[in-house]
Amino acid sequence: MATLKERTARGLLWGMVNNGTTQLLNAVFGILMLRHLLPEDYGKIAMLMVFANIASTIQECGFRAALCNLGRPTHRDYNAVFWFNIGMSALLYIILFLSAPLIARFYGDPTLIWLSRYLFLGFLISSFGIVQRAYLFINLMNKEMAIMGISALVVSGTVGVTMVYQGFSYWGLATQQVLFILVAAIIAWMYSPWRPSLKIDLQPAWQMFGFSSKLLLQNLFNQLNTHAFSVLLGRFYGDHATGVYSNARKWDDMGMNTVNGMVQDVAQPVLTRVRDDQGHYRNVFRKMLRFVCFISFPSMLGIGLIAREFLLITVGEKWLESALLLSILSVYGAFYPITTLYSNLTISQGRSDINLWNTVASCIVVWAGLFVLHPYGIRAMVIFFICVNILWLLIWQWFAHRLVGLRLWDVLRDILPFLLFTLMVMATTWWLTRGIGNLWLLLISKIVIAAVLYVGIIWMSGAKIMRESIEYLFQKSKFKNQDE
Repeated sequence: MATLKERTARGLLWGMVNNGTTQLLNAVFGILMLRHLLPEDYGKIAMLMVFANIASTIQECGFRAALCNLGRPTHRDYNAVFWFNIGMSALLYIILFLSAPLIARFYGDPTLIWLSRYLFLGFLISSFGIVQRAYLFINLMNKEMAIMGISALVVSGTVGVTMVYQGFSYWGLATQQVLFILVAAIIAWMYSPWRPSLKIDLQPAWQMFGFSSKLLLQNLFNQLNTHAFSVLLGRFYGDHATGVYSNARKWDDMGMNTVNGMVQDVAQPVLTRVRDDQGHYRNVFRKMLRFVCFISFPSMLGIGLIAREFLLITVGEKWLESALLLSILSVYGAFYPITTLYSNLTISQGRSDINLWNTVASCIVVWAGLFVLHPYGIRAMVIFFICVNILWLLIWQWFAHRLVGLRLWDVLRDILPFLLFTLMVMATTWWLTRGIGNLWLLLISKIVIAAVLYVGIIWMSGAKIMRESIEYLFQKSKFKNQDE
């Protein structure tokens, strides 16, 4: 029987495989599409995604986390959530279908009416697979989730690229979104042994709603926070500016989600299982934090370092406006997985109310600041957004200290070495490559030099997290049962 540490490590490994492969495939399909799309095409989908994602959040209602927090949910619990999600999704789709003309009028773009109605089919379809994916998540079936995500992306990406190349432009992007959800739901049913019954009893869902409702509101405000730019830019600047920003954000999210997905797939189930022993709990959390920083800082700041060369080579000069924004956004991407880890800490402690009010407060600050700053341009808005999200980590840390006694000094000891090492590596790499004119040579040189320098510095510093990762990946030794 695998120990919790081995299961956690295996979950992180499969999370890395899943998210790494997913983001790589996303990058390949994204490059193929962007070569044949204009910023205006991309902007149309970005302006609609806020409505689609908010609807998806309402339909899920925080029940995945609520089911996980039960420890051992029963068939009755799963069944109640399944039928609740389907009913809620059908109601939401009808509302959004009828609201499509209002959405198009808000943005001043009549083409959005039927495009939105088609795109919104995705969250209706996803309602049939939410409980199945929750089962895989609760039981740490990360290998199965990896196969599900990768397969869905290959199918949907292939169809989407084909449609774009055939001249369907933004309809190809919309089809990719809908088809991904459909294929993922089908595969989740293949792997999950749970099946619904026609005996509909929603009482367990209502009993979980006290916990999940706070997560629902939190996730709603998370979506508002994430898509603030798409709404405001679409309203004040149009689909071109929205497309330029969304392309930069797309590449930042790809890198960020590679790390963030690993954390999200493992953190809450593992932390929930060790929450009765605060000393053990803090050790597990800090080890996850070190792993996140070890991966996130060099990956994301590295993306910022190569943004200009990468976009020029892959998608062409028409997307060059996105390069500077991507360099700036990479700072946000480097720190966001830490926020996710703190969020899972409070959820695993049964304090979804903390997540809710933290998210609501930060969202209000972000929206107010972006609205005030929008006359000063996108760059000022992006810098403000990043500063708010990084400084908000101090508030998350204050709550973590109150809940589990996690000290700020210990957290800084876990974060700062990896941050300082990364900044040193990026600065040195930029200085060494500043005279290279050829784009391909410059891109490759930056990647190779930064990778060699970072691995060398971490290895010489004696950081255990790197040695343990290598040992696990190559199975030279197993993780020991005692805490580090």
